[in-house]
Amino acid sequence: MPRKSTKTTEAAAPAAEKKPAAKKTAAAEKKPAAKAEPVVVTKVQFGGNEYDTAEIAEKAKTAFKAESKAAIKTVNVYIKPEDNAAYFVINEKFEGKIEL
Repeated sequence: MPRKSTKTTEAAAPAAEKKPAAKKTAAAEKKPAAKAEPVVVTKVQFGGNEYDTAEIAEKAKTAFKAESKAAIKTVNVYIKPEDNAAYFVINEKFEGKIEL
């Protein structure tokens, strides 16, 4: 009786056992989230009044945009609570005053 060749069954067996490699999902590759920067709120309290510095800076930017179409590069704000005013300089050229 001729002997059956086992090569074909042996060769087919490993191919059948191989499973496709599992694809990495976005969750598996997810890197730890970067720490968010804390929100900083700065207020000046003087003479029973409170002034929000971010709000004052936004008013300065708005005043500048009403006068100029140039891009804002720098904003310097000087708060003088005793004058009830904030003075600002934008782009080291444009100056203004905001009543508080």
